[in-house]
Amino acid sequence: MTQEKSASALSMMFVVVGNMLGAGILALPVNLCAAGFYPSIAATLLMWVLMTYTALIYSEQKSLTTSENADLPTFFQQELGNGGKWVTIVANLIILYGVLVAYLCGITAIIMSLQSTLPKSVVMILYFALVTGMTAFGMKMMKKCTPYMVTVMWITFGALVFMVVPDVSAPNLEAFDWTYIPAGLPVLLMAFHFHNIIPSICRTLGHDRKKIRTAIIGGTTIGMIMNITWLLVVLGSLPLSNPETQIDLITAFGNNDPATIPLEKLLQTPVFTYVALIFAVVAMSTAFMANGTAMLSFMRDLTSSNFGIDNKIVVWCLSFVPPLLVGLLYPDIFLIAINLVGGVGECIIFGILPGFIVWKYSPQGSIRKYSGMLLIICFASVLLIELGQEFGLLHLSPDVEYWTHHTR
Repeated sequence: MTQEKSASALSMMFVVVGNMLGAGILALPVNLCAAGFYPSIAATLLMWVLMTYTALIYSEQKSLTTSENADLPTFFQQELGNGGKWVTIVANLIILYGVLVAYLCGITAIIMSLQSTLPKSVVMILYFALVTGMTAFGMKMMKKCTPYMVTVMWITFGALVFMVVPDVSAPNLEAFDWTYIPAGLPVLLMAFHFHNIIPSICRTLGHDRKKIRTAIIGGTTIGMIMNITWLLVVLGSLPLSNPETQIDLITAFGNNDPATIPLEKLLQTPVFTYVALIFAVVAMSTAFMANGTAMLSFMRDLTSSNFGIDNKIVVWCLSFVPPLLVGLLYPDIFLIAINLVGGVGECIIFGILPGFIVWKYSPQGSIRKYSGMLLIICFASVLLIELGQEFGLLHLSPDVEYWTHHTR
């Protein structure tokens, strides 16, 4: 019996890791490059603590995790009324559509960096057909495939780190500027994103609190270690700016490229190129399946509860056709999509709202109640910073043109 429990918890731990390590890990070094290595590590550790805590908060909400049909809009309608329900719907659409767009654009950019014979639109459509076909099998397919896919991710990730480590240079790790950390926080949120599959995890583990905690804390800890390792090798091997070759992080930032693209140009070895491709495809596909499954569940709840529609084809089309169209129309918005997901959608649903739940139901004057207030303040700050940047009121991201011409 103990072995069965351990295996089940381990299986869901793989699902957590697979959901986290998608587009976020590939975007993290590029978005945090101007801040530097040491501030990036501090911010990563802080976000790991905050996002793990909010995940545990959601896992404790029985009205969310026990019903096969309940999803976040239904849950927050019960907690906050119709206003809370529609805020959740809009924020969840931003998250789920945004991450699916990011995966489609990220994989397309990586494949296009290897070949130029097929048009971007064809590459994107072929990848879309593959991953949505796998997603159609839902959590049953995820439980069977995710451990193998995460194992492939770990092997290819280890190989990438091994190949890049010789190019790590101490001077590249020395420069830092804390003022750029706020600009990278939305991507950090995305790098620890898996909360939308928590109801499925809880149901799959039979609502066993010990197994759920093991899966969540173990999964986020593994993800945190991999994120920090990736920051070390990428920020250590690539210069912030190199005007002569343009093989640098600021150029990647300006082009909305995943971190593997400038690394391919730096190393120029076929082995790295194809290992990086396998890692990116497996990581993003695993995350696409997890988020696609969550999107189908969310859309089914939304259409059946509000519009009386329970047609599987309609639900599938509403879930996957919009992100495909956005990706085809705007194929170069990988980093933009991730920032919007993390800075707006994630902040609201997986930061501010769980903080409100803790604040609302904790005893007056308790540490837990104060922790809820702290969550609200922290995530509301990130939301305001991101909205300020989106509306042009703030400019905290590195000035690409300035860094390219004045930094070496």
